[in-house]
Amino acid sequence: MQLEGKYVLITGGTRGIGKCMIQELVKGGVSKIAVIARDKQNLKQLAQEFEGVKFIKIAGDVANIEVLRDAVALIEDKWGHLDILINNAGIVSAGPLEDIQDEDLYDQVAINLTAVLLLTKYCIPLLKASKEAAILNISSGLGLIGKPFYAVYGSTKAGIRQFSDSMRRELAPFNISVTCAFPTATDTDMMQKFKGREMDSPEFVAERSIAGLLNKESQVIFGGEERLNENAMNFNAPDELDKIIAESYEERKTASIDHKAV
Repeated sequence: MQLEGKYVLITGGTRGIGKCMIQELVKGGVSKIAVIARDKQNLKQLAQEFEGVKFIKIAGDVANIEVLRDAVALIEDKWGHLDILINNAGIVSAGPLEDIQDEDLYDQVAINLTAVLLLTKYCIPLLKASKEAAILNISSGLGLIGKPFYAVYGSTKAGIRQFSDSMRRELAPFNISVTCAFPTATDTDMMQKFKGREMDSPEFVAERSIAGLLNKESQVIFGGEERLNENAMNFNAPDELDKIIAESYEERKTASIDHKAV
């Protein structure tokens, strides 16, 4: 799959991994990009930064069903079809489950999971109208392995993994590929609390994820051999992984406190 001339919709595209993905898309020859994001000023700056791109700017929260419906209706009216959908927007609120505010729990499910399901549903007719279409869903390494103090966030991201597998198989007859990326810790606003820790750059995550989409890879897993080995242990010997995680329980609990990016 090539990017040249493709029509793209991305959520959360004004900063972090999302903005770096737009940079990758533009480098590949994309000049028609629809962006759903909450911050109107960031949307305006995005259009100024990429002057050669004809943006459809949708200011709104992906948790709002009407925002999603209106966005897809606008794209249908202006473009008539869609080549690439990138479900990138996400939030995190970590800590012991009993301490997470009800609203924060609800919002994580609404933004990280429900919005992805709904937006994909609404976009399927437009993707089917393309000769060759693709969906890129951004999950997380925490969607592969359940870690303490990230039960809600990890569950939403695990849902994205399952959803991606299901849709890849459901949409295969229509020449629509589905790729799911699983970033590890990435140096974005979401990880401000952990400044100083070794992390992947958002540029690297964006480049590798877009490459996975173009190569029609089913999964793009970050974290190298260590993450792959941990995944294998989680599946084949979960009790052993339980013991390893238990050794750093208090450290993990302390690190999760106040890790919130909404």
